[in-house]
Amino acid sequence: MKILVTGAAGFIGGYLVQELLDHGHTVVGIDNFSKYGRSTKSYDRHPRYTFVEGDAKDADLLWKHARDCDQIVAGAAKIGGISYFHTFAYDLIAENERIVATTLDTAIRARREGRLERVVVLSSSMVFENATSFPSREGDQFRCPPPSSTYGFQKLACEYFVKGAWEQYKLPYTILRPFNCVGVGEKRALADEEILSGNIRLAMSHVVPDLVQKLLRGQDPLRILGNGSQIRHYTYGGDLARGIRMAMESPAAVGEDFNLSSAASTTVRELAELIWRKIHPGEEPRIIQDPPFPYDVQKRIPDGTKAQEVLGFEAKTPLGVMLDEVIDWIREQIRLGSI
Repeated sequence: MKILVTGAAGFIGGYLVQELLDHGHTVVGIDNFSKYGRSTKSYDRHPRYTFVEGDAKDADLLWKHARDCDQIVAGAAKIGGISYFHTFAYDLIAENERIVATTLDTAIRARREGRLERVVVLSSSMVFENATSFPSREGDQFRCPPPSSTYGFQKLACEYFVKGAWEQYKLPYTILRPFNCVGVGEKRALADEEILSGNIRLAMSHVVPDLVQKLLRGQDPLRILGNGSQIRHYTYGGDLARGIRMAMESPAAVGEDFNLSSAASTTVRELAELIWRKIHPGEEPRIIQDPPFPYDVQKRIPDGTKAQEVLGFEAKTPLGVMLDEVIDWIREQIRLGSI
């Protein structure tokens, strides 16, 4: 297949492009480097990869590269962790609505005038932000209270955009919800507001790289947001990319939505203690609490049964293996001065 990936230079996008190339697909990637700044990837010179620097809101640009593609992956978005939700509350919903509308407009046209088979939309576990029953299953996003954050609300709206495009224009789709992606490549966003945790600024607003870089910079005791009882399912970026690819290749995924996640529940405190022991082996963790942000969801627990039964997908990378990779990468980025 020939596939257009928007947000190709992003965190998940980097894993996905490599996965698609490794499995024989031809990929066109579009990104404007607005999140982390200009970057290079190991596959930039791959014979089946074309990178286009540009904005996913540019309808003419998207059409130029989508008209002969078999699938579009709608991955471009303003996205970040908890602090990002507060700093860019308006931009998150406004910009992401513009991006998704332009992408789906292009997909509708490419379905009508080109050869497009379907659009694949990356949503978010944040559609379950206010879930009250667990684990969260596909369909629960319509039964639980709507998200409180503008980011979560926009991701839910994104799913409605997709369903509307099917109802009115019969645009085939697949919706995928990654849960708590962990991996290398995430740096401090260019527009991040400086927020201090003790005397160390949050280098990245997602919890895993934040805790790692604070410990590598010598923070002691380690500061976590809230009491540490928040539950997450940390999922390796390579596993998520594999799940996305499997959905793209499966005819059974057309018209469906899937949670993509590890099956393992981990509290933030358990995560912090595991990272501490990897960086300070033999020492008992010393951890204190910072006040939490309002949108710090207490439980994010997915049901991955549907992805397993329909796609044959399981996220198998253990958290410890993910952390070894992330710790080594962040240590090197600190040495280079890029974090």
